[in-house]
Formats: sequence, structure tokens, C-alpha cells
Amino acid sequence: MAAKRKSLVTAVVFSAATAIAALAGCSNGGDIKAKSASEEKKEQQKQEPAAVSGTAPVDLRGLTADQIADKAVATTRAARSLRMAGHVSSEGERTTVDLAMDNKGACTGKLGLVGTAELRQVNKILYMKGDEKFWRASLNEGSSSDPGRERFVELVKDRWIKMPASSARDMGGVCDLKAMLEDRDMNKSDRQGMAKGPDAEVNGLPTTTLVKKKAGGETITLYVAKKGRPYLVRVVKTGGDAPGTMTFSDFDKPVKVVAPPADQVVDLEKLDTGLSAGPGSDSGAGSSSGSGFGFGLRRLTPVEAAPDARPGRLRPTGATAVSGPH
Repeated sequence: MAAKRKSLVTAVVFSAATAIAALAGCSNGGDIKAKSASEEKKEQQKQEPAAVSGTAPVDLRGLTADQIADKAVATTRAARSLRMAGHVSSEGERTTVDLAMDNKGACTGKLGLVGTAELRQVNKILYMKGDEKFWRASLNEGSSSDPGRERFVELVKDRWIKMPASSARDMGGVCDLKAMLEDRDMNKSDRQGMAKGPDAEVNGLPTTTLVKKKAGGETITLYVAKKGRPYLVRVVKTGGDAPGTMTFSDFDKPVKVVAPPADQVVDLEKLDTGLSAGPGSDSGAGSSSGSGFGFGLRRLTPVEAAPDARPGRLRPTGATAVSGPH
């Protein structure tokens, strides 16, 4: 029963991870591989951008659109912390995310998946608190009269759930900036063939825009900062299967997070509700690939997740891989 409870809740948080990756529009066709410290150090040195610090204008003159995109990707991947906020629409459902995280594992923010859920990660421990609407929407697959489901909702609504260490780890680090921005299996083809668009402002910051139209009617617009370092500060996708917007800010700013009060925390390992997650929910993993512009969000692959993990479609029988970085 404990495995089924973990499977179900992991699937819910996995749906949040899916939303983050979908908002960014990333893809990757390979599995995540652990890297040695020496490999990571070499990679960091290789990625360190030749960018201007401070508030001085960035000289992007003479660079092609593709070269500017490369510089923006490298700069963003070198960030020690950032905030990402945005939304995506898919099959008539709108998902929102607002998360701040750093490369030491601190993370805090909110997710909107029919209802609202808060996330905090402190000392590699992931906590999640969803409101009643969030949990009922996420668990509405199957019989609504299931007493186990009702007990589960009553026990966890508006309380913090402490995710089992194995589940949080196997989910690939929804709150792990280092993991989400790690440079692996880079596919530059998604950054080739871009065209320069008109200059624009993002929250008062002057930017240059880069535009690429893809097959299927999807258009991707990148907004690259023209002051300070040339960070990628916004991605907008129109058309296609998952249009949306993701805005990045607060680069290299401290992320302060505190653990929830102990009397507000539910330890999933000790929770006993009689909740049934459905057949085949004890294990299973899989992978698949997607497509889109990749600026650094990695694939998130839980050991126990759902083939379709959006709210109302939880079926913990296997895992769905999420698009990763290029």
C-alpha cells in the first residue's frame, strides 16, 4: 500500500514537472547519465559565457541570430539561480508555474494544475502542499466514492507532504536547477535557422528577439537581454500542441527557503488512507522524446509515474519521459 501511495503522489508531482518542461518547450531523446565531478567541472568551464557583467549594453552586433541564441543558452545555463514563471495550454487545460531555485537545491514556488500547489525543497527534501481543488482534480480518476480517496484528500489538503527521498530523487529533480540546466546531448538543430525580430522589452529590460517557425504551425520567439549578461529572459510559443510563455528573471539572486512547520507536514511514508492507486502502480519506468527549442530543462523521469499525468488522468502504470535540454 505504501508503494501505491508513493506512486500516486509521485505521479501528481510528476505532472507538475511535465508542466515545467512543456512551458519551456524542450526536448531530448537520451537518458540521463550521471557525470563525474571532473566532467562537470570541464563542462562548466566550457559553458562559461563570454558575456558582459553589470548593466552595460551587450554588444550583439555582428552576431547572427543563431550565434545570439547559442550565447543566450550558454549564459542561462551558467546561472547559479533563477526564477521561472509562465503558463502553457494543452488540450484545453491551462497550467501555470512560478518557481525560484538555485544550484544548491533550494527551491520555492507555486504550480497551478486545476487548483494550486506550493513546492519547497530544503536540504534535498521536497515538500508539496496542494489545496483541496488541486487534489480532487488530480485524483478524480476512478470512483469518486472511493473512501480511500476521500480520506487522502482530507488528510493532505492544505498540508505539506514530505516526499520520500527515493521518489524525489527518481523524479529527476523538479527543483534541481543544476540538473535542469545541465548541458548534455545538445541538439543545436533547434537553434539553427532563427531570424532576428524587432527589439522588445521584458519587464522593462531591453531585449533582442529571435524567431523560428517550425513545421506544424509552431512559432518560437526567444527574448535575449541586451543589458548585463545576454540571458534568455523569455520564451514564447504560439501554435503547435502546447502554446505558452516562460519568463526568466532574478538570475544569481539568493533563494531563501525554510522547511514547513513540523505540525503541518504529512510524512507520506507513514500515511495510511487505504488509497488505491490502481493496478500496476508499484513500479515501472519508460522514456520517450519530444521536440521543441531546448535551452536547458532536463528530462524528468520518475520510477513511479503516469503515462498521462495531467490532473484527472492519473494512471500510475508506467512512466512518461519529459522533454529535456538540447
